[in-house]
Amino acid sequence: MQILVIGATGYAGRQVATALRRQGHSVLGMTRDTTSARATALTAAEVRPVAGDLADPASYRSHLREVDAVVHLSMDTNDPAGADLALFAELEAAGGPHLVYTTGCSSYGRVDAPVLDENTPGNPGGALYFRLELEQRLAASGLPHTVLRPGFIYGGEARTSQAGNWFAAGRSGRAVFYGDRAKSWTWVHVDDLAEAYTAVVAGIGGGLPSGEVFCVGEENPPTALEVFTACVRAAGHTGPVEFAPIEQAGWLDRAADHDEVMTSAKAREVLGWTPRHAGVLADVDTYYRAWAAS
Repeated sequence: MQILVIGATGYAGRQVATALRRQGHSVLGMTRDTTSARATALTAAEVRPVAGDLADPASYRSHLREVDAVVHLSMDTNDPAGADLALFAELEAAGGPHLVYTTGCSSYGRVDAPVLDENTPGNPGGALYFRLELEQRLAASGLPHTVLRPGFIYGGEARTSQAGNWFAAGRSGRAVFYGDRAKSWTWVHVDDLAEAYTAVVAGIGGGLPSGEVFCVGEENPPTALEVFTACVRAAGHTGPVEFAPIEQAGWLDRAADHDEVMTSAKAREVLGWTPRHAGVLADVDTYYRAWAAS
C-alpha cells in the first residue's frame, strides 16, 4: 500500500513510519520541514518526507490523493479538534483513503470502571474527552477508518513522553510527583505500538471492517508513582521524592490524575497483536540510557 504518516518526525510517528516501510509499504512521512535532521533520518529509513502542516489543509491536500491509507499521529496544539475535523473533510474530498486515527487512554477522563475497553463510555468532563467526540464524528462521517487508543508510550528516545519528562526530572536533581499517588496507567513500548499500526494496516488489506477501535497497551500496569520513582532513580536522583498537589502540575498530569488501565484483549484477538516488552520497570535503566543518548 501507499501510506501517508502524519507526524512522521515525531516520537511515535517515526517508529510507525519506519515499521510500515519494513513491511514493504511505500511510506510518505509528512513533516513541516523536509530539510530537518529528523526528516533526513526518514529518508535514510526509506520513508519519503513530504511537506505538510496539519493546521493548513492546503499544504497536505495533494498527498491524500496519492495514498491508500493515512496514519494520523499528530496533534495541532492550537486547535486540535478543528484541525482533525478539517482532515476528515479533506479525506472525504479525496475519495476516502482509509484513516488510522490515534486518540489514547487519557481520552476517557475519570470514569467509574476498574479496566477500560473499547466500549467504556468516557467522562464528558475530562480534559481530553473531545478526542472521543472526534472518534464519534469520524464514525458518523462514513469515512473508512480504524481507531487506536494507546497507553502511555515509553522506550527509544522517549521524546515528548511522560517517561522522558521523568528522566529529565531525575537528572535535574528535583523529583516532584503530582497528584494521586495510587493511580495506575497502561503503558506501551514504542516498538510494540508500531507493530499495532502495522497489524492494523495489514488488516485493512485483509478485510478488517471499517470503524473498529482498539485499545493498545500492556496488561497489569504498575502505579504511576512506581514508574516515576524508577525513572528518577535511573537518571541518578538519590534524594527524596517530593509530592505536590495536581493543581501545580502541567496539563498532561492534570488530564491523567486518575487510573487509566485498559485491556488490549480485542487487539490480541482481532489483530494478533501482543506486546513483546516486559514493561517499563523491567528494563528502566536501558530506557534511561536510550533517552539520554538521544
